[in-house]
Amino acid sequence: QVQLVESGGGLVQSGGSLRLSCAASGRIDSIYAMGWYRQAPGKQRELVASVTRSGNTFYSDFVKGRATISDWSARNTNLEMNSLNPRDTAVYYCNAKGTLATGPPRKVTDFESWGQGTQVTVSS
Repeated sequence: QVQLVESGGGLVQSGGSLRLSCAASGRIDSIYAMGWYRQAPGKQRELVASVTRSGNTFYSDFVKGRATISDWSARNTNLEMNSLNPRDTAVYYCNAKGTLATGPPRKVTDFESWGQGTQVTVSS
């Protein structure tokens, strides 16, 4: 009922930068947090950065100082990363948490959705 579509991944040279975008659609009543996660081969999925509706941001230590997550606008959020290195190679996933509105009669329920992922490969 909620779709998240990521874009912007690809092959980047070490030291380069990229911008990932995530667009949310569906019967969304409200979004209270969006975030980016990544999963490298053989590793667990880990949080990269997140932003709340009030604008509070969180960055994991491995991207602190070289990543910026934007507040969502029109249900979009972006992640900009610079000074990329091969350890940043992973599939990056968008995540959203919020509420859905269905009905009538109107019913509001919580949701958490994931995008399909976008591959980021950093060459040395």
